[in-house]
Amino acid sequence: MKSQFLRELYEFMLTRGYAKRTIETYFTWITDFIRFHNYAQPKDMHAEHVEAYLTHLAVRRQCAKSTQATALNALLFLYNKYLDNPLPEDMTFLNSKRERKLPVVLTQDEVKAVLGRASKQHYLAMALLYGSGLRLMECVRLRAGDIDFNYKCIRVWFGKGGKHRVVTLSEALIPLLQTQIENVEQTLVRDLNVPSFAGAWLPKGLRKKYQSRNKTVEWQYLFPSQRLSIDPESKHLRRHHIDEKQLQRDVKRASLEAGIKKHVTPHTLRHSFATHLLAAGADIRTVQHQLGHADVRTTQIYTHVLQQGGNGVISPLTRLAL
Repeated sequence: MKSQFLRELYEFMLTRGYAKRTIETYFTWITDFIRFHNYAQPKDMHAEHVEAYLTHLAVRRQCAKSTQATALNALLFLYNKYLDNPLPEDMTFLNSKRERKLPVVLTQDEVKAVLGRASKQHYLAMALLYGSGLRLMECVRLRAGDIDFNYKCIRVWFGKGGKHRVVTLSEALIPLLQTQIENVEQTLVRDLNVPSFAGAWLPKGLRKKYQSRNKTVEWQYLFPSQRLSIDPESKHLRRHHIDEKQLQRDVKRASLEAGIKKHVTPHTLRHSFATHLLAAGADIRTVQHQLGHADVRTTQIYTHVLQQGGNGVISPLTRLAL
């Protein structure tokens, strides 16, 4: 990060408790915006430059609506909150018309084949992606205390959009989860013997409220990293969660070994969870809540998948006696 401007922007977001993922996403679009305008200083640009860039994303790059919206959010943050030079609400730019693609969905047999080839280290996380419909980062950020064995559910805190929700937990995973939490407890015992260990990272709003509890089992990550590392925000020694790229690589490897020709990612398991719930007769509002969608129209995309598959329109060719 060579630019002084970007270093200061990074510190601004870090000290205000923005998630690492949010910072990375906003930096991607802000640096791209600067590059598009031949490295002009953001303070020397304003609404017309933002409009030109967003139109470029829609016309030249043909970005999806959601992608263009993410870029807009990053620039709104830059001008409204960091530069304190708010953008007008009536900006005029060409909205992207490219619709979101239909999700790739696995059959139940394909899911079974992928999970059957998962590594021992990542099987539980992959099973939760499918069994509870978690997003990748929601999964790796789970804490030991988020698992409720009595009510057979998982509490997801600060999901997409900073929202909380409760999702289902498969009984089949309970023994594995209990073993995993025991492993987390053993790791914590070793960490507590390290004098400089500062406990688990907590969101800014919870640090004062739970000052002494970040060294308890329930606040430790369910899938902890193998090594202690320095927290870039506080410079304290902590144990972070596993790198999500590990899980992404294992899903890809397992799907290839299973001989699946579809493009399979961790999010494919979430897509499959939603589609299989609907196919089994679950109410769309229930599925919407499980997925954490703000708008039911986002959930309805899975009904399109079903309609285009075996549960949809019967081809007229089927009725011909060939």
